[in-house]
Amino acid sequence: MQDDPALDNVVWHALNGHQKHFSEGNDRARRFAHGFSPIVGFPDPFNPDFDALRPYCDLGEKFFCVYWTGEPPSNVALNMDTKMQQMVYAGQPSMDDDALDAIPLTADHAQQALDLALLTKPGPFGLRTIELGDYFGYFEDGRLIAMAGERMHVGKHREISGVCTHPSVQGRGLAGKLMRKMMHRGLKRGEIPWLHVYSHNEVGVHLYEKLGFRIRRESPVRVIEFKG
Repeated sequence: MQDDPALDNVVWHALNGHQKHFSEGNDRARRFAHGFSPIVGFPDPFNPDFDALRPYCDLGEKFFCVYWTGEPPSNVALNMDTKMQQMVYAGQPSMDDDALDAIPLTADHAQQALDLALLTKPGPFGLRTIELGDYFGYFEDGRLIAMAGERMHVGKHREISGVCTHPSVQGRGLAGKLMRKMMHRGLKRGEIPWLHVYSHNEVGVHLYEKLGFRIRRESPVRVIEFKG
């Protein structure tokens, strides 16, 4: 499948393209709007303009910032500094949906989705994140126990995100079923699935490789917040 150089600065291109209506900011800095996934982007991600971003952020609000490794300015605190893999699907152009029993998530499920994400920590997630694309989940006794959905959208590439399973039901293969469902839906639309996964999540990387994803690049990712 053809590589898209926009993936080299995917947050910025998402926030200035298909998903600009979900963003706040200007031509020097953008963020997903309040309530969505707390992620920020810059036209030059290696030299972020934090002064341009500051008016759109609340004091103490935490954001994920990709690619940047420089020394933080005096008004920016680092809360996390790690690495993640960007993986792009390189398998067959079609895939079966073996999660036909999965339930579409709606605004009524937003709090349960956020609670599951906060418990399992698949990555940045907000109360309105499920509005960024299609999300599906499995429920047990009325409780959301597994989910997966779509987040950033650049060109023909659609990110699969929020893949998580409650610890009490891990091992049932629910995450794999939901992943294949999201891949099936994207491929059917002519899109190329891709995803982010923390580099230290070896189990996740192995699962995604088995599903046909290949590592495109490894990037630093930090969690930042503005100080008073």
